[in-house]
Amino acid sequence: METQSVIQIKNLTKIYRDFWGRKKVRALNSLSLDVKKGEVFGLLGPNGSGKTTTMKLLLGLLFPTEGEITVLGKPASDVSKNEWIGYLPEESYLYRFLNAEETLDFYGRLFDMSPQQRKERSNQLLELVGLQNARKRQLKEYSKGMTRRIGLAQALINNPDLILLDEPTSGLDPLGSRDMKDLIVKLRNEGKTVVMCSHLLADVQDVCDRIAILYAGELKELGRVDDLLKEQHETELLTSKLSAEAVADVEAVLAKHNAKLLRHGHPTNSLEDLFLKTVQKSQERPGQRFVPAASEKS
Repeated sequence: METQSVIQIKNLTKIYRDFWGRKKVRALNSLSLDVKKGEVFGLLGPNGSGKTTTMKLLLGLLFPTEGEITVLGKPASDVSKNEWIGYLPEESYLYRFLNAEETLDFYGRLFDMSPQQRKERSNQLLELVGLQNARKRQLKEYSKGMTRRIGLAQALINNPDLILLDEPTSGLDPLGSRDMKDLIVKLRNEGKTVVMCSHLLADVQDVCDRIAILYAGELKELGRVDDLLKEQHETELLTSKLSAEAVADVEAVLAKHNAKLLRHGHPTNSLEDLFLKTVQKSQERPGQRFVPAASEKS
């Protein structure tokens, strides 16, 4: 049974124009991709590749020049859909003189939640993001990492079905980054759909099910992380411990030494290697886009 699409983008083009209506920047060029329900989808690309533009188009903050966008079964321009979306921007715009409880209560009011619902949800989220002991501190006293945590909490206040995260681990130390990634996986396990942008490729590799790599507004790679990172032209064997003698002639006489074959398959690159290779190819062959087959869209 085909998994339901939460986001459908078809031939999306966005051109920014100057004051006189002249074409200034083509931010996106014929972008097509689907995001399925219950997956963590990574949107990657260097600065200026169209990631932030895509996020704003999904939220209905911008209008496409060409193409179609459907989010949660509604056109992206239908702002009523945003009731079921949580958004963490790269820079959280929060009121510095409110504390954590007041911040979550404020955002809960935007979704017409009752006082009791706001209180219960705030308590759950403060515990979830590890800020229960800083709930009474004003946000101006928060570190960058703490600000990211309360930003995530406000993005989840409405218990959204779709969560958009722009650089979610920005400013976090290694422990905070690990906690954030664990939270993203937890949200996926609860059936939420997460779309995240990040420059930290190791973070994307840890949590994303599928990724799309953009360059100059065009789709260059799309697929499952494990599949994209496999070296298809090489084979890797993992055996139990071998003596030095066995290592020397393992290719010919593996069975002779009673070595157990534990795993075989294709060796993998890191996501950083794939990303840099994709960007290099894009620079060498401008205008060449990735066109997914029907089977690769899901």
